Amino acid sequence: MTYYIIKYTGTFGYIKPWTAVRDEKTFSQQFLTPSIIAGMSQKIFGLGEKERILRHRLNYARIDLQKELAHPKWRKDPQAKGFPERGIMLHPHLYLAFASESDAQEAFSQHLCLCRNEDIILPDPDHGIQMLTETEFDAIIGFELKFNESDHIFPVGYNRYEADYPMMYGKLFIQGDPVRNQEL
Repeated sequence: MTYYIIKYTGTFGYIKPWTAVRDEKTFSQQFLTPSIIAGMSQKIFGLGEKERILRHRLNYARIDLQKELAHPKWRKDPQAKGFPERGIMLHPHLYLAFASESDAQEAFSQHLCLCRNEDIILPDPDHGIQMLTETEFDAIIGFELKFNESDHIFPVGYNRYEADYPMMYGKLFIQGDPVRNQEL
């Protein structure tokens, strides 16, 4: 199979793990869940379009620990504050694979967010749209969660696009060293 690949880049990104609701220190998840992929697909192609992104790979320069200011809603005291630490991915590269050139062209004309609205990633104009075989895509350095694997799967959250919010599972694949360790 031939894939049409778009490389997205950004300054930073944070994908909050579903298990980190109230954790004091959390590092960004390094893969995209099925519901994140579905949300990206719907952002690009419109509602109801959940399965046009076939695969993904994610790598980054390094993790930077940052503090956030949080005001707990359940506290009546306006002075109550928390300072959770978040491990943010610096300079993430996200590769998305599409089945058709027209899908890739549509995706290339739009920005995406890894998870939060401030984590904007843009298509890399120097990379353009590349055609790769499945074997060539497999060689791209990065993390990828495969969704329909039957062995060695683990829970990755609840599917917010289905009525009963069923648990989602995946198997993590790591190609090479996804942390680029580059000078910033």
